[in-house]
Amino acid sequence: MGRAKQNIGYVISLSVVAAIGGFLFGYDTAVISGTVQQVTLQFDLNSMQIGWFVGCALVGSIIGVSLAGMLSDRFGRKKTMILSALLFSVSAVGCAVSSGYTGLVIYRILGGIGIGVVSIVSPMYISEVSLPKYRGSLVSLYQLAITIGFLGAYLANFMLLKLSVSGYNPAGDLTGKIFVTEIWRAMFGAETLPAILFFSVIFFIPESPRWLVVRQSESKARKILTRILRDESEADAQITDIRSLSTSETRSEWSMIFKPGIFRAVLIGAAIAVLGQFMGVNAVLYYGPKIFQDSGLSSGDSLFYQVLVGLVNMVTTVIALIIIDKVGRKKLVYFGVTGMIISLMAIGLYFLKGQAMGLSGIYLLVFFLVYIFSCAISICAVIWVLLSEMYPNNIRGLAMSIAGFSLWIGTYLIGQLTPWFLEHLTPAGTFFLFALMCLPYLWLIWKKVPETTGKTLEEIERLWIKK
Repeated sequence: MGRAKQNIGYVISLSVVAAIGGFLFGYDTAVISGTVQQVTLQFDLNSMQIGWFVGCALVGSIIGVSLAGMLSDRFGRKKTMILSALLFSVSAVGCAVSSGYTGLVIYRILGGIGIGVVSIVSPMYISEVSLPKYRGSLVSLYQLAITIGFLGAYLANFMLLKLSVSGYNPAGDLTGKIFVTEIWRAMFGAETLPAILFFSVIFFIPESPRWLVVRQSESKARKILTRILRDESEADAQITDIRSLSTSETRSEWSMIFKPGIFRAVLIGAAIAVLGQFMGVNAVLYYGPKIFQDSGLSSGDSLFYQVLVGLVNMVTTVIALIIIDKVGRKKLVYFGVTGMIISLMAIGLYFLKGQAMGLSGIYLLVFFLVYIFSCAISICAVIWVLLSEMYPNNIRGLAMSIAGFSLWIGTYLIGQLTPWFLEHLTPAGTFFLFALMCLPYLWLIWKKVPETTGKTLEEIERLWIKK
């Protein structure tokens, strides 16, 4: 293939548009952190209501991820992304103007459904329009966008809260309510701008050519592939290759999931999605300030440490994006997960012996930052890449939904269980457990997952069928 001819800039632009969904994912997930206290006071919430307010979006995410594969396989990747953008927009505006707790929960659930949908369809779309040589880096744009969304939410919360106490006196009761007396409304509402941007730019990108071939719209697919490859003969060859692995049935069928080789890929994808959550990353991101405070730090220091964790997460994701297609998926996992095991053991030992030995909190910070670096450069960057390229064109949406559903269930479980772990296993025991859970993940990647770097999606499918 004449790689010099390929329209790399065009593919990057398509990937960036789809990755905006990742920013919305990150923002919608993280913005809740700045609103809990204010919403609790305004609506006089009890502990159960607080928990539901925080967790209801996760329920929406599980619903969204369950529907995303079916919707994207039936109606296309582009239309499904449009749906997610609408859900984010309605959620942001609805939360900003909600008159009561019940309405706020409903709009948060809608935003959660948007998260679940976009978590499947955006990386899948990027994978399907990418060139094999750059697919890992381009799909990693989605993970990078999530980390930027997290930081964007933290920054928006900080700046809006600062505005509300600065003496700003806007004209109009509604404006005053949103930007001064009930600033949580502005925090939620700020998501409207990127959501509308996402909704607008999606109309300027084409449908996935692989989905079009599966739906027997080869003339449309040929135009898109010709623009990407800048070679009609190469476009025709790729269409032939896609078609050779497609069946005449254009709907996703559960029966195809159980096809030998493909069922194996689905099970492995679900397994690594769940195991990845029990290696501690979301426990650190969700409960980092509490964990730092348990080590004896002041609340101010613990929040500052958490900001550093977020920055390292984002910067390391940039590094992973640059090297993933050069180093390979499996080597990144070997390197990163080994670093995770060492740093998790060090954190556990700190909680076990550190204070008795008189070690300062700076040691804990270093161990945590090494852990976040190791995690962000390996499993966080690799998981969406692997899931987006492991499955056949015909059922990619359905299979990714199964893996995504497993991932979100794992996220829910770790969110619920981490406080119990910290209380009953102690912080030391909790981090030793996370280190132990790294071992089956490493084994699965080593023994069961083929290296996919540089291969076309059709070549990867044949690898699984051979197995």
